[in-house]
Amino acid sequence: MSLDIVILAAGQGTRMRSSLPKVLHPVAGNSMLGHVIHSARQLKPTGIHVVIGHGAELVRERLAADDLNFVLQDKQLGTGHAVAQALPFLTAENVLVLYGDVPLIEVETLQRLLQQVGPEQLGLLTVNLADPTGYGRIVRDGAGKVSAIVEHKDANDEQRAITEGNTGILALPTARLSDWMSRLSNNNAQGEYYLTDVIAMAVNDGLVVATEHAHDPMEVQGANDRKQLSELERHYQLREGRRLMALGVTLRDPARFDVRGEVTVGRDVLIDINVILEGRVVIEDDVVIGPNCVIKDSTLRKGVVVKANSHIDGAVLGEGSDAGPFARLRPGSVLDARAHVGNFVELKNTHLGEEAKCGHLTYLGDAEVGPRTNIGAGTITCNYDGANKWKTVLGADVFIGSNNSLVAPVDILDGATTAAGSTINQHVAAEQLAVGRARQRNIDGWKRPVKQPKP
Repeated sequence: MSLDIVILAAGQGTRMRSSLPKVLHPVAGNSMLGHVIHSARQLKPTGIHVVIGHGAELVRERLAADDLNFVLQDKQLGTGHAVAQALPFLTAENVLVLYGDVPLIEVETLQRLLQQVGPEQLGLLTVNLADPTGYGRIVRDGAGKVSAIVEHKDANDEQRAITEGNTGILALPTARLSDWMSRLSNNNAQGEYYLTDVIAMAVNDGLVVATEHAHDPMEVQGANDRKQLSELERHYQLREGRRLMALGVTLRDPARFDVRGEVTVGRDVLIDINVILEGRVVIEDDVVIGPNCVIKDSTLRKGVVVKANSHIDGAVLGEGSDAGPFARLRPGSVLDARAHVGNFVELKNTHLGEEAKCGHLTYLGDAEVGPRTNIGAGTITCNYDGANKWKTVLGADVFIGSNNSLVAPVDILDGATTAAGSTINQHVAAEQLAVGRARQRNIDGWKRPVKQPKP
């Protein structure tokens, strides 16, 4: 059956004490609303309709996409009123209602819920809580069937003792929704139009209210303040940690590990503490990542070792290569098999060939480095002339002495050597030695300056 998804994302979130709309606050590097949209897309709906209000233009700007229909709710008059704004755009047989500040909802849970909906039956997602304070209570009749949902503020003492809470997430036949929306009333403690009132209407109209339960209460937890936001963050990270460990990753401490994107892993991977994985990261078998590393939008091939305090961004590290400690690989950096990048080395848009080495204290930008070439300490490529970037090309088996400045564009061909302390601004032929030093003079009788007495 076809499906429309409505995501309610119009609230201000005053308890966040922020100028940023609540649904744009991040969990694991993505906005809460971004997480919900990601889950919605996996259900392959006919349409995704995002109801926006507070900070509407910023929300639209941050998340605009061809498959999203943004619907404006001028006045925030409750969840029922919000859904009513999307009603004219709904064309599918069923509609699923989600919330932009409930980012950890699992696709599998939503799929189970959608199995409950039909022409004469709607699906309601509930959760059992030790402390259901703030949640609407699921009221059941003597036969155990759902008869109504009573909001916490409107509940009496008997109803508040119910521990089954309403998550607000429900799936229902679209054909029934228009009628129920027209019958909503704001005669309640908040003076708002509650979407939950459609449950009682459905019961009165003879429909079955089928419930599905969220197995993990945090899956349906919203964030109304910074404390709840941090709780969602840590729960997400622990969940990701469990997923990766099940795939063959050893995490030294799952409580000190963060994923902020999409991570693919092989087996026998070892990740030390305080590692952050951002964006799209691919980690193959037998990779070791030391402590305090940030890996972003990068691929680490089989057997790669990234040592402590390294930052890898937009790079590909070939099989058996290593980087760090304190290495920085910027976008466009590629290490071929068994290449080595050592401490305090920075690469940008640079390709190191197989078994090439760049041990320490070096910057290589816009460079092509051949196999087995060795780069001495303190070497830099002078790749920018103030207006344009130029390329440095080093052939195979080149030896670059320490403290070299390679002024691009320059080619240093196979087997060539440059002397320590050289500035190289001319091409060097294969097997040549290039010396680009100023002539040294030793001056006898040199007197060092002495401090003058203060007046």
